[in-house]
Amino acid sequence: MVINTNIEALTTSNNLQASSVRLAKSLSRLSSGSKIVTPADDAAGLAVSSRLKAQIGRLNAAITNVVNAVSFTQTQDGFLKTIGNALSRMSELAMLAQDGTKSNTDRSLYNAEFLQLQDFISVTKSKEFNELELFTSNTLAVTIDSAGTTFGLTGVNLNATSYSNAYSNSISNISTSTGAVAAVNAVKQAIDRVSLDRSTLGALQTRLNFTSEQLMVTKENLAAATSRISDVDVAEESTEFARGQILVQSGTAMLAQANSLPQSALRLLGA
Repeated sequence: MVINTNIEALTTSNNLQASSVRLAKSLSRLSSGSKIVTPADDAAGLAVSSRLKAQIGRLNAAITNVVNAVSFTQTQDGFLKTIGNALSRMSELAMLAQDGTKSNTDRSLYNAEFLQLQDFISVTKSKEFNELELFTSNTLAVTIDSAGTTFGLTGVNLNATSYSNAYSNSISNISTSTGAVAAVNAVKQAIDRVSLDRSTLGALQTRLNFTSEQLMVTKENLAAATSRISDVDVAEESTEFARGQILVQSGTAMLAQANSLPQSALRLLGA
């Protein structure tokens, strides 16, 4: 029996310290919801999860880009729909103006409405979406994945000849029967072009919608992979927390007992 060195107390103190460290780690994991609180917990897992989280962030940006592209094409289609309606009315007016029983005075009345519709189409071609021209021959690049791959969004050009002939007053004018005949042909070409462009926009929207769905699925799978690496299993960690609490409490009690062992030497000295 020795007094200077209490081996039992030292051993118990070391065990208590180890239990306290494990308890503190369980507390930090449960409070943060993360299995990797410090890099030392899982250095490789931290690196992998960081890369996956960054990829998810890029996917979110790509999804936003695709959704914006869909909105862009939907806006284009909305304007084209109204243009198509205007062209349909213009073709009716041009056909009425061809009638040989109509006087030039009658044709001037039809032409007044015809000119207003031409002006409506001419004004529409300058419309914008977020300060970006809606109707231009330029192709827009849309990011479709986390690697930065782009997809070309075909432009709708209202300045194309098939359109401009219909809304150009110098080419399409129904104030005369001869002009009405030329206007009918020009408007028919424009109507065909509207149908083609709207069909193209519909195909683009379908592709973009499928791309968006694909990105969402990829994001979901990456989030699941990240969760398996970095998120804490609450049920398992709660068990470790309860175990740590018991060990700390019992270790504290045993340390008190170990510290009292050298007092037995007093009885020997007293004897």
